[in-house]
Amino acid sequence: MDHRSAVEGGDRDGETSPVGRLAATVERLRREVRAAQAEADGRALIELAKGILVERLGCGPAQASRQLAELTAQAGVTPLEFAVDVINQASRDRLSEVTSAFLAATAAADPPDQNSSAVRLRTAESGALAADDDAQAVADSLLEHALTPLGAEAVAIWALGSDGSLALAGSAGFSSAEAGRWRHVPPGVTTVARRGLTERSGEWIRSLSETGLPSIGQHHHSEGGRVAVPAGTGGRIHGVLEIAWPTPLEPPPPAIVRQIEALGELCAHTLETYALQYPDGAPVAPVLPDVSELMDLADGLHDPALVLVPHLDSDGRLLDFRIHHVNSRFLDPAGRPRGAVNGALLLEAYPMAAGHSELFDRIEHVYATGEPFRAHRMRLTALVDDVQLAAVADINVSRHGGSVLLIWRIEDETARLASLLQHAQRLGRIGGFEENLLTGEITWNGQLYHLYGKPASEMPVPLEELPAHAHPDDAVAIGRFLRTLIHQGRPASTAFRLQRPDGVTRHIRVVAEPVLDSAGQLYVVRGAYQDISAHHWTEVALAATRDQLAHTEQQASERNRLTLQLQHAIMPPTQAPLEVSGLDVAVRYRPAETQHLVGGDWYDAVVLPSRLVLLCVGDVAGHGIEAATSMVVLRNALRGLAVTGAGPAQLLSWLNMVAHHLTGAVTATAVCGLYDPENHTLRWARAGHLPPVLVRGSEAAPLPLVAGLLLGAVPEARYEEHEVQLAVDDTLLMYTDGLIERRDRSVEESLAQFLTVARAVPPTLDQQLDRLLTHSRSDTDDDTCIVGIRVA
Repeated sequence: MDHRSAVEGGDRDGETSPVGRLAATVERLRREVRAAQAEADGRALIELAKGILVERLGCGPAQASRQLAELTAQAGVTPLEFAVDVINQASRDRLSEVTSAFLAATAAADPPDQNSSAVRLRTAESGALAADDDAQAVADSLLEHALTPLGAEAVAIWALGSDGSLALAGSAGFSSAEAGRWRHVPPGVTTVARRGLTERSGEWIRSLSETGLPSIGQHHHSEGGRVAVPAGTGGRIHGVLEIAWPTPLEPPPPAIVRQIEALGELCAHTLETYALQYPDGAPVAPVLPDVSELMDLADGLHDPALVLVPHLDSDGRLLDFRIHHVNSRFLDPAGRPRGAVNGALLLEAYPMAAGHSELFDRIEHVYATGEPFRAHRMRLTALVDDVQLAAVADINVSRHGGSVLLIWRIEDETARLASLLQHAQRLGRIGGFEENLLTGEITWNGQLYHLYGKPASEMPVPLEELPAHAHPDDAVAIGRFLRTLIHQGRPASTAFRLQRPDGVTRHIRVVAEPVLDSAGQLYVVRGAYQDISAHHWTEVALAATRDQLAHTEQQASERNRLTLQLQHAIMPPTQAPLEVSGLDVAVRYRPAETQHLVGGDWYDAVVLPSRLVLLCVGDVAGHGIEAATSMVVLRNALRGLAVTGAGPAQLLSWLNMVAHHLTGAVTATAVCGLYDPENHTLRWARAGHLPPVLVRGSEAAPLPLVAGLLLGAVPEARYEEHEVQLAVDDTLLMYTDGLIERRDRSVEESLAQFLTVARAVPPTLDQQLDRLLTHSRSDTDDDTCIVGIRVA
């Protein structure tokens, strides 16, 4: 139940909400109980008559009581009969009461203008009374006397049909041609008037053009504001009052809102007697206006049905619905008999209807608009002795004349469970059976016929004939199953291959149990078949996949082992020191930690026949044995090309041709240098690789960047060459990107960190290279090569 607090006292919005009505109902019931204990039948009417006399005569309760007794004696009737006459007389002029209520509100809100407001509204009321059931005359009177002073320029009165259609009952300010075009609006067409039916306070539109909604006069009044308020009385909406302004409508003051609501209620009294017509002029016949006919209709239904009539307060506002009739098939969610519900108010019998289910809201909307409501599997909750009893039902609500027919079909739990079981058997491909061994009677469900591939018109297969429908290789397993089940009287199960008449073979699992009589003798066997073909073939596929995966893993492990052996044979982690006068040379190689990431990083440091020292590092793109073999090709090719005496730029140009044409178009980066020990100079070039780093004193910086495309990208490429003069104690470092690369930062940031570590110069070159590997922050798990030289 919705636990929002009801609005107290005079808050009309709170009173008209379902929870507010429920709270009002509870309070009223308390008052009625107290009154019933103190007064006899009919006393409430007498007291009400006294209250009317107090209001009309301006006297006190005691004087009203004496006055009522004197008038009763003079009339020669009973006090109850006279009280009824007084109440009826007080309720005859409902239009005047509506107007008086508005004038009282207007006087409280805007005292200086109450006379002019009173004159305008009294004049409009007089016009409405004089027009009687002439909606066109009412429209003229409203526009002239009540709406033109408010700035409005046109008005339309729409009558609501029982089928949800709208008919233009009267209009003023619109052309006759426009009124003819909008004579009839079919059900379901969204217009301004239709939107006015959905909200209690109506539809207030600043500018019609901003909404895009169609409506009467939309071409000549598109920029102006529109208001559409329900024209209803006693909780019943008979139509809509639509008003057009020539300019955009600003939020109106409360007094204007109350005035327009009062005008809508005036229109409702006219529309009560308005005769609806179809577009061709034929009248629309009312649908079952008599409650007795609706009761006969409810009694002819096969579903539980309630006939509800509106229950109004003294001001004509809808408070609740009286359960006027309960048909013979009525089934209460709480299990109460028909007599406990018949004649009660709806919110008294079903207070939870004002809760989350919104049932009362739906019924009220149907009664107000005539639009039927249908819902599938709505939750109904009944409150019995403070205990909530829930049920699920299909709901159908419709209005017939001045009454409402509520039909609910409460879901049968047994049927629902049977349907659920049927769907579960279909989804699980399970068929059930029962076989009476004494009479030979066999019962199959529909799913079992489907598993066997047999039509439902054929005879079921007895258990003893099961081997004849199975694969011959499964005869032993089926025989063991039948002996355990029939002869030993114990539950049993087995799996076999069912051979169907259509030639299809299905893998089936059968499970059954014996049923014994009072003497302990077997007389019934019941069980189920399940199609496990998909499960069987899945297991076969998984077994094959496991075998293939094991073979693939073994191949991959062997491949990685050979790759590592090849790489370590060619690229040992350290190299024997070179014997070069005045120069220390050291190298380091750190392979990837993950074996399947064996890469193509390589290095070389060798003394050429010309006494120059060849220094180089490189990185072949990719991983695995292809990268390792490509690395061997490039390393050996560079050694052979260096013997020619060419410079580093020319060597890289030739090596690019080797990478592009002779190694399957691999790509790689490299830096190549030739060091001359005599004059301490280094000539070097790069192919897409990071430049060498020069450490001099306490400073470390990369050499100036020279142009050079990576190897293997194009058939021919030119490379720039640069020469650097080294001094004693200078250290030059060449490395691959596996030393510095990180996933979470740029190359520039990683290089700056590397230079910080390189500035610290240990006593020996080997110590410096080991320190660089130790402090490396790389996280890409890639190979790493370092070549370092230090001038002595």
